[in-house]
Amino acid sequence: MIHHTSFGGRLTMLGFGSIGQGVLPLILRHIGMPREKIHILGGDARGAAVAAEHGIAHTAVRITPENYREVLTPLLGRDDFLLNLSVDVSSVALVQLCRELGCLYLDTCVEPWAGGYTDPALPASARSNYALRESALALARPGADDPTAVMTHGANPGLVSHFVKQALLNLAADLGWQSPAPATRADWAALAARLGVKVIHIAERDTQTATFAKKPGEFVNTWSIDGFVGEGNQPAELGWGTHEKALPADGRRHDTGCGAAIWLDRRGAATRVRSWTPGEGPFHGFLITHNESISIADYYTLREGSTVRYRPTVHYAYHPCDDAVLSLHELAGKNWRMQAEQRLLMREIGEGVDELGVLLMGHARGAYWYGSRLSIGQARALAPHNNATSLQVTAAVLGGMVWAMENPTAGVVEADQLDHTRVLEIATPYLGDMIGAYSAWTPLVDRGGLFADSVNTDCPWQFENFRVA
Repeated sequence: MIHHTSFGGRLTMLGFGSIGQGVLPLILRHIGMPREKIHILGGDARGAAVAAEHGIAHTAVRITPENYREVLTPLLGRDDFLLNLSVDVSSVALVQLCRELGCLYLDTCVEPWAGGYTDPALPASARSNYALRESALALARPGADDPTAVMTHGANPGLVSHFVKQALLNLAADLGWQSPAPATRADWAALAARLGVKVIHIAERDTQTATFAKKPGEFVNTWSIDGFVGEGNQPAELGWGTHEKALPADGRRHDTGCGAAIWLDRRGAATRVRSWTPGEGPFHGFLITHNESISIADYYTLREGSTVRYRPTVHYAYHPCDDAVLSLHELAGKNWRMQAEQRLLMREIGEGVDELGVLLMGHARGAYWYGSRLSIGQARALAPHNNATSLQVTAAVLGGMVWAMENPTAGVVEADQLDHTRVLEIATPYLGDMIGAYSAWTPLVDRGGLFADSVNTDCPWQFENFRVA
């Protein structure tokens, strides 16, 4: 057993769905701390048997704006840790509470209180991940030595930000560049600009299949169904690059904040884009909004005064497992009313792979994908209570937790600000095969044919070429 670090405080896990149940064995394996100092708060009794199996206290309680302070304050104090894996609980409220109490914090996305994703009283811009990210970053107080709060550090957002840095280093090395590794945010942005990276997709294809098929009236997925449907109902969002020639007809800019991203006036789960992974080849994915689409674009922005000189276009291109695609199709047909039944695939998965990586495009080598190819068989051999999708998330959660414990006064930070080598050192043993692959693919390949297809041939890397009409 390898202890990456020892921890003397208490750990409270808020939320105990598929990710909570999957990360608990990794925490017990790699973080040295007594089990009696760990307490799980689940929204219901799901996972109670898994907690009992590992000798960990579990309490079923629903956290609300009215009770979160009363419930959490007795469990958290100076040098303790709140691991937030819940849905429908405000991340901003939890970070503020942790700061008051002096404890560390990590989550996998910036969540609003229940209904925040789909409140019709809010304009679309206010329901976006851009707005949620700005509300979290507003808590940062540089130089204040606040307790570390690692925001949005799962697989994506989170792990993929570290993949981007490693991919840039790999690309530079393959081009024969001899230069020191970037040391600052400006250095990383300068490297991406010098390499000519115009577009970054978080390109994911999940081929895991169950031993029995989806039924009518059932939503099936390999990770949180509530989380997937919630973010799928948010506006499609993407970091907006300096090489783009025209804003989409339904594209909208934000009036405040960093200005690194735009949103489309339609659901992400109803927006498709062309992308590529080594195992799948070309595919159509959903442009689901994620924090990393904004944070990566923002991190790799080069400015001269108030002028933006360089920024890549960044977005998610997600092809979930086939049963999840059928579930989304059925959901859309019911005008986005959730199916009566839900099934999270775990033990019934018979075969398949989750191929999760970053696709860097527009440079001298065309396109380069770097990331994790993890099969269900590999996942089961590596850790209990996981499938391939959840293990990519839980490995990243573990890496972020260890980094926070080793850097306890960093304040509010995102994945892009962490040491990518340290996080990957911890996570990589759980990621299956790490692959780097070049491709001559562009979104113009095999277009046209039987029907006219509007494309921009002057620059294949324009967003209009990636978007599926």
